[in-house]
Amino acid sequence: MITLYHVPQSRSMRVLWLLKEMDIPFRLIEMPFDKTLRGPEFLTLSPAGRVPALEIEGERMFESGAMVEYLCERFPERGLGRAPGDMDRMAWLVWVHFAETLTQHVAALTQQHVMLYEDAMRSPLIMKLEAARVGKCLDAVEARLSPPLEGRDYILTSGFSAADICVGQAVYMAWHFHTLDAYPEVMAWMARLEARAGFQAALPGASRLYERAFYPVWEAK
Repeated sequence: MITLYHVPQSRSMRVLWLLKEMDIPFRLIEMPFDKTLRGPEFLTLSPAGRVPALEIEGERMFESGAMVEYLCERFPERGLGRAPGDMDRMAWLVWVHFAETLTQHVAALTQQHVMLYEDAMRSPLIMKLEAARVGKCLDAVEARLSPPLEGRDYILTSGFSAADICVGQAVYMAWHFHTLDAYPEVMAWMARLEARAGFQAALPGASRLYERAFYPVWEAK
């Protein structure tokens, strides 16, 4: 049995989406985004007190990139990984893990906008820097989807994969802090991803991390 510990609109969404796309049985435990994640019981699953955490037949995992690689290797018939020797293997690895580069900057913005409740605790400088870094990451995705001759439908030449899931979930988080207006290829790609049943099934219900659709850079008064 596979058990996923998940907080809506967090990194764990990428693993939830992957499992939905794979259409394999699993149990979902939705966690609150609070001190429960620092409790001794959850820390036995994830020593840094972060989601996702994954249990598979008694074994435990606590890094989402590792989970994606492992699940794709365990269920190769689902076609979401790229095996060693595949023409897209190198690009698959790069983009699966590039998602975390983007997510780190989004996490810093989430801390500033969502987790800090007093305006005096926020830093306009950090917000501007991290928003700019998100933009640089979006530049890279736009370039990947915009080859010289014609655009790709997905991150890899060989089609939809876990790389789209990982980067797509990171962009889904990022657009709470950075508009996509300057990224037409990214917007078109995200529209394709949003139309997938797996993406729709991974979206949050009533419990949400982000209460607003967009958070502009906060300016000190």
